[in-house]
Amino acid sequence: MISKEKIALLAMQRYSWEQGTAMQAFLEAGDMDIVIPMAYEAVYRCASDGRVAQMGNDVAATDPCSTGEAILAAYQKTGDKTLEEGLERLTDWALSKAPRSEQGIVYHLIEEPEFWSDSFYMLPPFLAAIGEYEESLKQIYGYLDALMDEKTHLISHRWNEKDKKFIRKAFWGTGNGWALAGIARVIDALPDTYGDKKDKLVGIAGTILDSVLGYLREDGLFHDVLDDPSSFIETNCSQMAAYTIYRGVASGWLSDQYLDKANKMRNAAAGKTDIYGRVHDVCGAPYFESSGDSPEANAFAVLMNAAAEKCGL
Repeated sequence: MISKEKIALLAMQRYSWEQGTAMQAFLEAGDMDIVIPMAYEAVYRCASDGRVAQMGNDVAATDPCSTGEAILAAYQKTGDKTLEEGLERLTDWALSKAPRSEQGIVYHLIEEPEFWSDSFYMLPPFLAAIGEYEESLKQIYGYLDALMDEKTHLISHRWNEKDKKFIRKAFWGTGNGWALAGIARVIDALPDTYGDKKDKLVGIAGTILDSVLGYLREDGLFHDVLDDPSSFIETNCSQMAAYTIYRGVASGWLSDQYLDKANKMRNAAAGKTDIYGRVHDVCGAPYFESSGDSPEANAFAVLMNAAAEKCGL
């Protein structure tokens, strides 16, 4: 089934964040023979401003950076100048050219001063992968300041920095999953010299995770908006939370007491996967307004199972 999930993912149409999440999935699954051609394709579709994996009228500022760690791995494997140049251009975009607030926090969109929960996953892990640890942490804390609810410790979806108001305050399940998975990757990327800062980030990840798990249904799934039982029942948040748990346990920064819930969510997601490897009943592409299928959900099936294997499961 894992093999079928990978094939189904490759068959899906993908925008920049979907390409990046798919590349990361194959990278963590150890499929470098897939990562490398995907990295070449991402770099081939590079805009003049340095954003890679461009297709159509892409208005995203942070989404293209989701490809970065996999491009770096492909370059390190091949030594190819083409990949090196693409990586340099993407790095320049992330560090210098991308639109950002007065505090230096990168907006999710090019033409709108908005912070999105998605960006937790798209940008900080890339920055950490290239050794920009302080910048990675700066971006995480900037997004937390804008999007984390002080009462529930859940992550809201969209904030307009100019108008100082939420575009969408809802605690979107997938959005909280993006935050958890992105923070988990940064935790693992930080060197030992960042001990105190790493511990603080681990505490934040645990706080968000506990808050999210408070809305876990008996069937191992969540509602699309975590605290809104009238919203549709959704699969990918379970995969993203399980991935975070498996990764945290495997790396030693999360207690193995979480494994029972991770296994419950993983089994629930398996029950939503058809004979062709497509994960169903997720927040569906391309508009993410109703239940359907999506490349990011199939990518997280691969990511979740790769992380579970690292736990010996």
